[in-house]
Amino acid sequence: MNTPNKLTLLRVILVPLVVVFLLIDAIPYHNLWALLLFVVACITDAVDGHLARKNNLITDFGKFLDPLADKVLVISILICFVSLGWTSAAVLIIIVAREFLVSGIRLVAVENGTVIAASIWGKIKTAFTMISVIAILVFQSAFQLFPAVFSESVQMILMYVGEGMMIISAILTVISGVEYIYSNRHAINSNK
Repeated sequence: MNTPNKLTLLRVILVPLVVVFLLIDAIPYHNLWALLLFVVACITDAVDGHLARKNNLITDFGKFLDPLADKVLVISILICFVSLGWTSAAVLIIIVAREFLVSGIRLVAVENGTVIAASIWGKIKTAFTMISVIAILVFQSAFQLFPAVFSESVQMILMYVGEGMMIISAILTVISGVEYIYSNRHAINSNK
């Protein structure tokens, strides 16, 4: 297994750790730890793709696993966010529905002998969603670390900013899903 694929697997391994820190508030500075681990996971996403392209290490396994690792990471975090009241269930539903749809198309394409890599719209959607998650984790970490600094009204404003970012992520998710279906319609043979 090459280094980019190992980094992708590391991202998958980090998911349960981020979830544990998010959901167990008995751990001191749990939001900060979740933020730091999530940032490490995001860095592995950037580095694995860069290394794969730079060193010509792009594999079918990597094309399949990289977007899957992104999905597992983001959906797990968003489920936690909904549970904690940090984002709406509607955003999660839109993102999960798109991911199921895209994964289904990918599986059909693989059955037909085609591996579909992520598109530019998918990458933009993933990047913006990860930035949105980071912003929300930064806000929550700041509230936790410096409670006296952030009044309730400032916290509410920052939570609205985070939710606004997640709504933009949901819109990008719809755009990337439509683009994905249209661009890969040839990969699905409805006669089989």
